Amino acid sequence: MSTDILAVYMTIGRMLGCFCEKNDRIFAYMCELLYLCIRFLQMKHSFFQIWLAALLMLAISPAHAQELLYDVDFVFDFDNRESHYAYEQSGTIFGVRLTPTIGVGFSDSLAGDHRLMAGITYIQPFGADWHEARVSPTLFYRYEQRGWRLHLGFVPYTELTQALPDYLRSDSLAFSYPNIQGALFQYRSRWGYFDAMCDWRGMMTSSVREAFRLIGGGRFNYKWFYTGGFVQMNHLSHSEKVLGVVDDVVVNPLLGLDMACFTPFDSLSLQVGYILTWNRDRRAHDSRLMHGLHVDAALRWRFIGFRNETYFGGNMMPFYSTYGVIANQGDPRYQSRIYNRTDLYLYLVRRPFVTVYAGWNLLYLEGFKLSHQQQLVCRFNLQEALRFSRLSKEGRHAEHNRLLRTISYR
Repeated sequence: MSTDILAVYMTIGRMLGCFCEKNDRIFAYMCELLYLCIRFLQMKHSFFQIWLAALLMLAISPAHAQELLYDVDFVFDFDNRESHYAYEQSGTIFGVRLTPTIGVGFSDSLAGDHRLMAGITYIQPFGADWHEARVSPTLFYRYEQRGWRLHLGFVPYTELTQALPDYLRSDSLAFSYPNIQGALFQYRSRWGYFDAMCDWRGMMTSSVREAFRLIGGGRFNYKWFYTGGFVQMNHLSHSEKVLGVVDDVVVNPLLGLDMACFTPFDSLSLQVGYILTWNRDRRAHDSRLMHGLHVDAALRWRFIGFRNETYFGGNMMPFYSTYGVIANQGDPRYQSRIYNRTDLYLYLVRRPFVTVYAGWNLLYLEGFKLSHQQQLVCRFNLQEALRFSRLSKEGRHAEHNRLLRTISYR
């Protein structure tokens, strides 16, 4: 489908917005925004053009059973690292990420909710031209019923109930690779949650090795006590030209205390976990079994916070120097037998729809002098902003108080 024909659909969609409710007009503008992004970046894939045209055809159809959905997620990330250790180089991650999505949703007779969403994720580093930008698809189906959720496709990591710990997903990858490629299964209740995901991040070609990982994580809450953990099976296979298979298994049970209810602080928690890792390079006939202790303490009052993570144990990523990030997605600092990270941070803005986070992190790794890291991160979400704007004054106050007592650190 040519871009000229698609432009006709965009014009029809905007004209439709003149006769629709406010939300439908926003949807029409979202369609035009996606079209302009695609045309401006001169994308060659016809998939996006066909999808947008199909959504506009749904928008002008007489059927009213479906709900038109839209969202925009924006992230600004400044991450400067002054590294005095051998596991990674000093450097700065500095850029913006924009993810506009549109889709349709409806409910069935069994009280299940369905939605189909599509869009693009556009990442633009500062100091680079348009040719250095990265564009990737966001496309997923979601089914939800009575606490159960199933996602299939290119699913944003933000759909996870709780962010993965940094030994499973590093800060840099969290910004550069925002989507799970595969499937996400979830269950949530007042007692806790369970997430299970398959991330297929490498398709075998002449230059790309097959790679995927399976991750499960959960938590059970009882008053001020909680328990849970994470488990991962990570697999790096061969390409058409390079042979060899690397396996990485992580098991991490944990126990924690949420003691904020006994104090004037908004959050006060202590978490202790045991981490068992098994790494195997089949081609080299090399297998490593390591274990360690991970302690995480956090305190926050209003917009000021402190967090300290300490790891004592063996090298969690013994083959990282050989295979790098294609084999291990976690923070390479966990190659150290002793690693301590202390975060001092401030929320410059903290609302349900936008957060601006400033942090200074002190890093100690065994055998190296103290390193440090500075972060300034902003995240804005359109749907959360619209939801917040529809609340009453009392509702906004209650939502703001709930947010202050959330245990999330970033």
